[in-house]
Amino acid sequence: MTTVKFYLDTKADKNRFYPIHLVIRQKDVQIKASTCEKIKKKDWDSKNQRVLESEYRYLSINKFLEFLKDEVNKMIEGANRRQLTDKEVKDFVCELINVRKQNTETTIVNEPSAYYEGKSPVTFIDLFAGAGGFSEGFLQAELPRKYYDFVLASDINDNCELTHLARYNYQLGLDMEFLRQDITEPDFLENLLKKLKGKQVDVVCGGPPCQSFSLAGKRKKFDKKDDLFAHYLNVIRHLRPKYFVMENVKGILTKEGGKIRELILQEIKSIVDLEQFPLLLSFIAQVRKSMPEHGFLLDCFQSRLQFESLSEKQIEDARSRYIQNIENRFRLLTPKIVDYKTSKTDVFINTIRHGFSLLKRTNELAYIRKKIINEKAFSDLDNDLFAEDFDNFLSSIESESIVDKIQVAFKSLKPNEQYQNEVEEIVKGLEIYTYTFDECVTGVAQYINDEKQQQQLKEILTQIRLYNIEEPFVALASNYGVPQNRERVLFIGCRKDQKLITKIPPTVKGDEKVTVFEALYDLDFIGNDEEKYVYEPIDITSKYNGSSERMLNLLKKRNIDGTIENDGITYAEWSKKGRLNGRFIHAKKPIYVRNFEELNSPLAHTVAPLHNHKTSKQNEEVVQRLSVILNEGDYDLAKQKLKEIGLNSEKRNYNVLKPESQSPTIMTIADDYIHYTSPRALTVREMARLQSFDDSFVFQGKRSTGGNKRKLEVPQFTLVGNAVPPLMARAVALEILQNID
Repeated sequence: MTTVKFYLDTKADKNRFYPIHLVIRQKDVQIKASTCEKIKKKDWDSKNQRVLESEYRYLSINKFLEFLKDEVNKMIEGANRRQLTDKEVKDFVCELINVRKQNTETTIVNEPSAYYEGKSPVTFIDLFAGAGGFSEGFLQAELPRKYYDFVLASDINDNCELTHLARYNYQLGLDMEFLRQDITEPDFLENLLKKLKGKQVDVVCGGPPCQSFSLAGKRKKFDKKDDLFAHYLNVIRHLRPKYFVMENVKGILTKEGGKIRELILQEIKSIVDLEQFPLLLSFIAQVRKSMPEHGFLLDCFQSRLQFESLSEKQIEDARSRYIQNIENRFRLLTPKIVDYKTSKTDVFINTIRHGFSLLKRTNELAYIRKKIINEKAFSDLDNDLFAEDFDNFLSSIESESIVDKIQVAFKSLKPNEQYQNEVEEIVKGLEIYTYTFDECVTGVAQYINDEKQQQQLKEILTQIRLYNIEEPFVALASNYGVPQNRERVLFIGCRKDQKLITKIPPTVKGDEKVTVFEALYDLDFIGNDEEKYVYEPIDITSKYNGSSERMLNLLKKRNIDGTIENDGITYAEWSKKGRLNGRFIHAKKPIYVRNFEELNSPLAHTVAPLHNHKTSKQNEEVVQRLSVILNEGDYDLAKQKLKEIGLNSEKRNYNVLKPESQSPTIMTIADDYIHYTSPRALTVREMARLQSFDDSFVFQGKRSTGGNKRKLEVPQFTLVGNAVPPLMARAVALEILQNID
């Protein structure tokens, strides 16, 4: 029988504070340890072994004492009936106490000044930051004379902010800012600039949410996440970083027959150098002088192109003036093509007039569009009788759709042939209003027959395009030391004064990739419905019996990037040691908090060597089902047997991890994966290992959520599943660091 109790020391310190001690009695053995907490004698309840409310820290100290007691009991209960030595128990307790003590004694985290000597900072911000995969990878990347300075992260969710603040501000001691706001809100850019406080941003990275692009699920029309690229690029237009990186799922390359990919490339190439932009406008003015017969349409091209150089507030007025100019031309034309009575009552004339009114209210329609798309997402309107009506309405208020209806109305009027040219110019002018930058340039080029002018236009475009990019490319995470076959598309925009980056060279050869076993073997000391805060030794020889030699051969000595190195350490050891290159040698120990209130109260932190290592509570039927699938090695192969024994499931998929290979793409639902040796789902920490997060990176807040809450909350499993693998981000960051000027 083991008992765990607390008591006050009989001797006080000079301030009359009494230390709280822990005593463990196990048969004839008594183990004592100081908890490193001190209180006044009047604040101690000896009967209940609790700190009284008269001590302002009572909640946090009591929480810590309860934590210690629970962990000791769990350790002893999980010892498989083996009598633990007093040293094993005391070492276990002291490890938990010491990591907490180190954090409470360290009030300020100072990075070693020697780290910065002779080095230049390269500033970066992380948009759609999520857990911080890009952030983590960029901080891991460094060269002898360059390192990354993390300036700001942004996301819409509070648990993303909590995880960032706990990791980067509290644990590592950075003064990184966090902007929690929807990037589509009108004042997002204004608030972003305030947070930046005038700092120049060298690199912007980010992965706009893209579930609707994914090959893994259904594609949704008018998904609220589909237009976030435009807002991301709007930030790029204003910050003008030297490089920017956009990450997305592979499905974006084929979405809508490749049109989305082409649109993204067009938009990137449409970001203009405002200092050089007047060259293009002057050129169009020269063309207009030589072609007065096309003056109206060339004016339309020039007016539309001016949108590229305006702020959001200025664009609203410019758009209204553009449409008003075409509407004035229509008013002069109306008496020529219809009589007075028709002009007041005809449905087609009304369609044209009302279409002009709608086009002048772009901001109002955009607001309505956003609200309806959000409501459509919140109410999950898809594959039902409502979805089509909502989508049809959303289509009807897009500028292109309004222009299409105006075109139909003009054709239906059947104007006299002598006015057909004026009608066509009005219709063409409206089309130009919806053009992209590249479509405008192509349109202007059609009016140029002179070879000298054509060459001049090409040279101007080279000067005014701010960013160069060739093609997006597919990056496979396992090529960069990540034990996971996760494919992601990367768009890397390079400012015209910087070297073009077209690919990220792999760091790991095909036959040297990190395996699932290398990533997870040392965490395999946890059972069903358990949580572990301290690492436990794994004896591979006894655990795997006849196959131990084969399993041991899977363990490789590696460098930080996964390359084989005889003097290196294993992937699991890198995960424990951390990959931040000694820059943060004074970092605090990993902490876990449930919310911002606990984050702001250091004594309320759960401090331990290991976090996020908790298994789900699975009933006997689920365990039996997973055992069958694990034994078969494949869900499809196991379905018939499961049906025969009455354990079949409606679940679409289970992925059985293979120890000798890489895992499939890690998503946000742990139950999709079965551990390679145990009939159970993965823990958050195991998923994080497969994503290449260090163990010191703790995912905060709720562990999981369900139902409608998934639309609002981003728990730990979602944070880790949606993240960019840090080692892949590190490879991207290093390539930029090597090329940035």
